Amino acid sequence: MGIYATAGAKLYIGESLGDGQPIGDLLPGDYSGETWTEVKKLENIGSLGDTSEAISVNIIGDARTYKVKGTRDAGTMQVVAALDYSDAGQTAVLAAEKTPHNYPFRLVFNDAPAGGTPSERIFVAMVMSASEQFDEANSVMKLNVSLAVNSNVGRVAAAGP
Repeated sequence: MGIYATAGAKLYIGESLGDGQPIGDLLPGDYSGETWTEVKKLENIGSLGDTSEAISVNIIGDARTYKVKGTRDAGTMQVVAALDYSDAGQTAVLAAEKTPHNYPFRLVFNDAPAGGTPSERIFVAMVMSASEQFDEANSVMKLNVSLAVNSNVGRVAAAGP
């Protein structure tokens, strides 16, 4: 397998999952009935993935600090898009920010082998912020979105024909 550019990746938002309660680990197939809306005009899709909390204990007799892995956190994904009032995906993200609900997200990469399907990352997140950035005269107005990931990140590998 080679290396691939981020260029051509697409981000999608699904329908609200309801009351905002914690989500357990999900499999990519758990999203099979989802209706997806693409969030267009992306400039930056940030980073995504689990980090484990370190739990430490100081053992007096060993004069040593021992560490174990605690809970896992998939982080907060920072997404930047060129502001487009007519984009249905950006409108959905703005609406999601106003709710306390979790939403499924799907990130599809541009890495499909000839005649095959691309790899994907699928996860659940709350839209914590959706702010507009204007900057100076020679700047494009932007939509900055923070996605607080509340599930594992499901990985779908690219597949050949």
